[in-house]
Amino acid sequence: MSLLTIRDLHITYGAGPTAVPAVRGVDLTVDPGRKLGIAGESGCGKSTLALAMLRLLPATARLSGEILLDGEDVLTMKWGRLRAVRWAGASIVFQGAMHSLNAVHRVGDQIAEPLLVHRQASAAAARKRVGALLEQVGLPPSRASAYPHELSGGQRQRVMIAMALACDPRLIVADEPTTALDVMIQAQILRLLERLVTEQDISLVMISHDLAVLADTCDRLAVMYAGRIVEEGPARDVYDAARHPYGRALSAAFPRIGDPASRLAPRGLPGDPPDPAALPPGCTFHPRCPSALETCRSEDPPLVQAAPGHRAACVLTPGSPA
Repeated sequence: MSLLTIRDLHITYGAGPTAVPAVRGVDLTVDPGRKLGIAGESGCGKSTLALAMLRLLPATARLSGEILLDGEDVLTMKWGRLRAVRWAGASIVFQGAMHSLNAVHRVGDQIAEPLLVHRQASAAAARKRVGALLEQVGLPPSRASAYPHELSGGQRQRVMIAMALACDPRLIVADEPTTALDVMIQAQILRLLERLVTEQDISLVMISHDLAVLADTCDRLAVMYAGRIVEEGPARDVYDAARHPYGRALSAAFPRIGDPASRLAPRGLPGDPPDPAALPPGCTFHPRCPSALETCRSEDPPLVQAAPGHRAACVLTPGSPA
């Protein structure tokens, strides 16, 4: 059985005629011990989807569909059960650790908090566990006494990962965990996440705008555009041979080491994702799509199989009803 199953998830902000659709009919699964990457430009709904997995969205959000964690629907859990699931069943690593950590508390106390609340650990046991967690993420236990501003960006991100691991969750959701880090530290954090999920048999959902990072880190990759999944499949297949024009554009936007063509003529994608409050009719990508057909202006194609285990939502995909 899949550890995480998302079925027909819709998320809107506000209500009535002014409601803004942020996520539109998403279906995804994550098996135990596997790593799923979710890619897309800013404004495509990635972070909204990540926060929904643990029901962390504001009260203005309206959700329908199912988010099944170990068979239980997160959207219908009572608050007591939801509080128990957070940290212990699934945890999240937010982007921007400096903004996520409490500036007036030592990092060791912040890592210990879920242990004290969810595990009812004694103060001595919590301190011992904090030291072990810091060593696990490559920091000396003595850094537990530091305040967030006394740590570098990479060290703060390691603290966030240690906190996420505190109660031995089965699923970690990492929302842009390497944002604002330099490339060397980014590589260290990514290798750390990979090692930890492999050693502890944890499932990982990783959110990023960087398709290359996700392809190198994850088993499967989903590409979001305007709140929808437009492509999903094995990570290297999506990166190397995307079947949706948007997936190809994302892949081509990053120069590849050793490829003179991509280095000398990097390609981008003109324009911006549509305003969720004013989505175009038909395929929402058609105003920016270099391969758009007339039918794309009126028909929004469903996800269909483009290759074994690989789906794409494009009228040019073999097998598409359009």
